[in-house]
Amino acid sequence: MKLIKGTRIALKTLFSHKLRTALATLGIFVGVCSVIVMVAIGDGAQKQVLSKIQAMGTDLVIVTAGQVKIIAGRSRQTGNVTTLTLQDAKTISEESQYIKAAAPAQTKKMLLKYESLSTNTSVTGTTEALIPIRNLSVQDGRFFTEDENRTLQRVAVIGKTVAKNLFENRNPVGETIRIGKVSFEVIGVLNEKGTDLVGNDQDDVIYIPINTALRRLFNLTYINNIYVQARGSDDIDKAASEIRDILRERHRLRNKPDDFTIQSQTEILKTEKETSQTFTNLLGAVAGISLFVGGVGILSIMLISIKERTREIGVRRAVGALKRDLLLQFIVESLILSLSGGIAGILLGIVLSVGASYFTNWPLSLSIPAIVISFLFSAMIGLIFGVYPATKAARLDPIEALKAE
Repeated sequence: MKLIKGTRIALKTLFSHKLRTALATLGIFVGVCSVIVMVAIGDGAQKQVLSKIQAMGTDLVIVTAGQVKIIAGRSRQTGNVTTLTLQDAKTISEESQYIKAAAPAQTKKMLLKYESLSTNTSVTGTTEALIPIRNLSVQDGRFFTEDENRTLQRVAVIGKTVAKNLFENRNPVGETIRIGKVSFEVIGVLNEKGTDLVGNDQDDVIYIPINTALRRLFNLTYINNIYVQARGSDDIDKAASEIRDILRERHRLRNKPDDFTIQSQTEILKTEKETSQTFTNLLGAVAGISLFVGGVGILSIMLISIKERTREIGVRRAVGALKRDLLLQFIVESLILSLSGGIAGILLGIVLSVGASYFTNWPLSLSIPAIVISFLFSAMIGLIFGVYPATKAARLDPIEALKAE
């Protein structure tokens, strides 16, 4: 009964000062809304990054010639980049017990021409083993075969961006294009894959047989990468370790550092998760500061309210109200302020997150834990910042309070 009575008095008081009540809840409202939207942005970005990592391939291990270092936020090859060969890829495929397939790859940016149109695109020499490793799928036509690779056939499979740039709405299959000075027949068009982790267009690419690429186009004897598919997620680390042992033995690196770099999907996922989580935590911390500021606002408003209502408090004490009654009343007022601001902030945060995700390309993802924590945090702020004013009101001497003007 006392709780109901205290709540009724608190509501009556708050509604009699609508502007002050609105200003007191504004800080909590903005803080909670910010927390939900910021965490939604962080979680959305994390899910987008993770989906792009998964799109890179299934149970993927990437072997790169030389040493790979992060420079200006991007992976760069350093040192000797001529250390990987086709025989390395073949040996890994034949001798490693923890992999399903291995595909060599050599990539180079080259000029591509079709009739009067031309464009620069990434040309990758590889084998048909790359299809399951990199989750590639052909929309029109087909992928080249091992026989075509062995006989150095000049055939090409192109990405959606290349098809759009050169052929617009026409079917590219069967058409002849020129890569550099060499003519190739387009035999397939890949399904769309989108951008990779650093924003590169994965559809702006042409795949050709690796032997054709090395001998007729690039004039090289080495390769950039070997893409490897482990037998399962549990075998990724074992596969990476076994590949390192095989390559060190083949390259005779007894007391020398690796002349190659191995990156597994597990490592990439772990790194990106940690980075995204740090980003999300930072955004949440910034928004949490807004909640704290909102709590200070409630504290200020409550202290002003007590000063203005000193005589009212004295009257209530004179007619029999106990200290705990006043304590309850002012704590309830503080809770109502914080919870109303919190609920309104949650509703607006959900609307903004869903709306932004629907009408824009922002990858927002609502976090239920963030919503629950925001609500509980707003209630806690109301309780914490309401205790001091409530205690101060309850300790007022009734005689002195009645004398107040």
